Order: sequence, then structure tokens, then C-alpha cells
Amino acid sequence: MAGHSKWANIKHKKQKEDRRRAKLFSKLSKRIAVAAREGGGDPEMNAELRMVIDKARDNNMPNENIERAIKRGTGELEGVDYESFDYEGYGPEGVALYLEITTDNRNRAASEIRHILSENGGNLGESGCVAWMFDRKGQLVLDNSNNSFDEDEVLLEALEAGAEDVKLEGEIIRILTDPKEFMSVKEELEENNFEFKDSDIVMLPNNTVDLDKSGAKKILNLMDELEEHDDVQEIYANFNIPESVLEEIENEE
Repeated sequence: MAGHSKWANIKHKKQKEDRRRAKLFSKLSKRIAVAAREGGGDPEMNAELRMVIDKARDNNMPNENIERAIKRGTGELEGVDYESFDYEGYGPEGVALYLEITTDNRNRAASEIRHILSENGGNLGESGCVAWMFDRKGQLVLDNSNNSFDEDEVLLEALEAGAEDVKLEGEIIRILTDPKEFMSVKEELEENNFEFKDSDIVMLPNNTVDLDKSGAKKILNLMDELEEHDDVQEIYANFNIPESVLEEIENEE
């Protein structure tokens, strides 16, 4: 497992569930507000808003939170004016980083994120400096911790629905799609009683940097700090940590 997937699988062990959930809801509210402001508050007419609402519901975000965020975006409720954009750069050990940002103050966000990277052996780069190392994909995540899914059956149904690939990674199954086919694949699989743990358009690395224990500690500390920043929606990275190294680090904690 590499980069974003690796981090997604271990970050919950580093945060208490209630604190993690509150931070996630705050970030999703910002993203919903931006989507509603840019494309209108009707999810049937706004594909981006519909996708983010689905992600929020996948993560059990209360409907009243969702509705409130939509109304802030459309101006029905007073709220902060957010904007969304991407940052690219490098972490320690030459790891490529692609950050999705939603903030009410671009200058502050740039300054704070630049500081976090600098303090952890990284730096911000020019637009496009690492984007070519990632592929934009639709991703649907199934929780298979109880072995309730048969990988072959999931693969067959997903491909029939128009997915590109299915990957088994520990306790999760990831279904990958062309971004343009994401919603149609998701809807067809939901009609076949699939319930997703998470769903979104993501950036997946097309090459990876293998890390030893020292490098792994550095990048995980950086990922942790970036994750804590309120303006950082998503972090994509192209690192790979061998299971043996990850277990060694976890046993030290």
C-alpha cells in the first residue's frame, strides 16, 4: 500500500474517533459550501455538490449539518466565504505531495502550510510540479473487516457497472473508476446493495518512494501535522512504507 491509502488506513489509530469526526465534519461543511456557491444548492443540478453530500453521508454527517452548509454556500445563511485550490510540493525523502485546500484566507493558508512543510523537511513547489505523478480517479471504498465481501464477486459487479479496477488492501476494497463514470458506477452498485465506507474523486500516485524507518517517521509526522490543519481537505502522497517498518513504528508508540 502506498501514499494516501497507507495514511487513510493508519491515521484513525492516531486520533480519537470523536475528535476525528468533528474535524472531518468541519472540513466537509466547507467543501459543501464551496460546491453550493459555485454550482447552486440543488444536488440534482450540481454534480460536485451531490458527490460531496454523498461523501458526507458515507461518513454519517447529520443532515442538518449538510443543509446548513448548503445554505451558507448559497447565501441563505450568513457565513464565511471559502475558496478551494490545490498546492503541490515535496516532503522529506523526495515524497511528492498534492494538497487540496479550502480556506477563507489564501495568504494565511500558504504561509502556515509552507511553515509546516519547512519544519518537516519539505517545501511548496510550483503548480504542476508533482501533479503528473498522480492519476485522477473515482474511488469507492468498501469495509471488508468482517470479510463480508467476496473479492471476485465485487470485481465482477464493479466491472459490469463500468469500473476500471478493484484493489484489495487489508481490510478495505477500493473500486476505481474514470472520474466521468464515478457517479453512474456508484449509483448502480448502490442499487445492488453496496454500502460504501467512503467515496470521492481522488489523486492516486503512479509511482512510489519506498521509505525506511527513519524516512517513514518523518513523513508520518508531516502527514499528521497537515491533517490537523483546518484548511487541508485532502493529502495525496506517493510514499510506500513496508508493513514490517510500519509495525516496528507502531510497536514503539
